Amino acid sequence: MNRLRHQSARRRRASFAVAIVLPLIMTGCSKSVNTENANDAASESSPKPATLAVDKARAKANHISSQILDMIGITEGQVTQGGAGVSPCDRDPEHLYLLRHPWSVYEVAPEKLKVGFQRLREQLPKNGWKIVDYGPDTSANKNLELTADSENEPFSVDASLHITGSSGKKQPLILVHVVSGCYRAPEGTDLSKEY
Repeated sequence: MNRLRHQSARRRRASFAVAIVLPLIMTGCSKSVNTENANDAASESSPKPATLAVDKARAKANHISSQILDMIGITEGQVTQGGAGVSPCDRDPEHLYLLRHPWSVYEVAPEKLKVGFQRLREQLPKNGWKIVDYGPDTSANKNLELTADSENEPFSVDASLHITGSSGKKQPLILVHVVSGCYRAPEGTDLSKEY
């Protein structure tokens, strides 16, 4: 799988859609995953995308996000509501799609967020994930971030710790973005109704 392995986490600074994460809107923080390689999932060098009903793929993405939250291990504060959304894959938007699930943990003391982020870093490899990038981002805040690819499913996760700088002091949080590789919709599925 590892569809996002070759993407540097430093290239993933684009803005989220307005409705994604309320705390990010309030603080001005943003991050998203560039799906350039995910959209190439059906290229000759990659295996063909698995056929999976959109509802099942969405449930899988939400389940993976839940597992990530469990690895972070913070039971207080707030977690962004909402579930995984469907996006078209550029190669064949009528038949191929991917899932994105951005969310955050907030209203938690910065020190606890830091411990939770470190716990995530330690737990990912123990739970079938390979960390492919880890370190401070290139912003003035030097937010700590990591990228990991699932060794069992066509999913990657990006997480970043926002506890420094003006936005981190105003609204400290852990920002998580789970993204899948491309899936093929079953025959007869109208993906335009899913986006």
